[in-house]
Amino acid sequence: MWFANFFIAASLTMVIPFLSLYIESLGNYSDDYVQRWSGWVFAITFLIAFIVSPFWGRFGDKHGRKIFLVFAAFGLGISVLLMGFVTNVPQLFVLRMFMGFFTGFISMSQAFISTQTPPDIAGKVLGTLQTGNVTGSLLGPLLGGVLADMFGYAATFQLTSVTLFIAACLVMLGTTEIKSETKQKESQYSPADVLKHIFSKPVLVMVMIVSMFVQVANFSIQPILSLYVNEIHGPTSIAFFSGLAFSAAGLGNLLMSRNWGKLGDRIGFEKVLVILLFLSAVFFIPGAFVDTIWQLVIVRFLLGIAIGGVIPIRTAYIRQVSPLDIQGEVLGYNTSIRFLGNIIGPVIGGWIAGMYTISTVFYFSSGLLLACGIGLFYTMKHTAQKQQTEHFPVHS
Repeated sequence: MWFANFFIAASLTMVIPFLSLYIESLGNYSDDYVQRWSGWVFAITFLIAFIVSPFWGRFGDKHGRKIFLVFAAFGLGISVLLMGFVTNVPQLFVLRMFMGFFTGFISMSQAFISTQTPPDIAGKVLGTLQTGNVTGSLLGPLLGGVLADMFGYAATFQLTSVTLFIAACLVMLGTTEIKSETKQKESQYSPADVLKHIFSKPVLVMVMIVSMFVQVANFSIQPILSLYVNEIHGPTSIAFFSGLAFSAAGLGNLLMSRNWGKLGDRIGFEKVLVILLFLSAVFFIPGAFVDTIWQLVIVRFLLGIAIGGVIPIRTAYIRQVSPLDIQGEVLGYNTSIRFLGNIIGPVIGGWIAGMYTISTVFYFSSGLLLACGIGLFYTMKHTAQKQQTEHFPVHS
């Protein structure tokens, strides 16, 4: 599964850096047209994923997660392959929309591994799995840029699809799903029961809300990061240095993701999540003050160390507090909320940068993460006090 996650993440990030350039190459379009369609083509995948993720989660709970992983990897491969043959922007838009139905591979693989892992090492194992995702995301943009320069944009899509088909084969031939006893019978939980379970746990609700806002904070700066690199460094080798800034966060994520999981196994996942939110808020702020590309790379590296641990930690926490029969569906809801953040973040980031400056986006993201950390901390504190009162009522 580590290699499958690596290939999926690398494939999906290979084409993201030059997606707007590919749109530009499909015709003689104005800058406004390219920018507008770039946003739509980028967002439609996450919008569809936002809608379908809970259904895929429930499908995995009922029929097994391996079958979905194989189906999703082949679906992604077909989508990306066909993108290499489009002749206009609407065709690309439709294929990106089709691709949205299959983008739950990584989150489903986390649920798959989570249900196959003993609870006492879940954080460590999920952290290890996350390194496959991060490593792929780290190398994908760099490899995609090299391929695009050598063979062109269309050929890069076609070549990228090969790695997606390889990931499908790895899951199909190289993994075995062990069904639990509870999985042998039909789940007794209805969708209403799943929602009732979620809303009965204030900390779980807050963790899912935090999932969205972390994505909003992260994606508010990502689409305009190359513009910021251009401001502080100039146009010289802009693609390379933009990729370097992106990859620096991935490197920090790679180095620490597994350690955050191990720490969560020891002291509690929700506590580690609070720590990560506060650290991420601190590491976002210096980005507004950098004046050289190397300063930005260092700041992005530190940010990756903190914000990269959020995904495996929140997955492990959801697994910990949810019955086995509904873990996939709960994670599906969490994935939908996360995709909603992926849609909102670029819109807000672009609006703030247009109204003020790109530096202001760093302040916004930092403040949002700080608010999330405070909100989660007080939710945990209030829930603990309430539980203590229920166990030890005060007698007058």
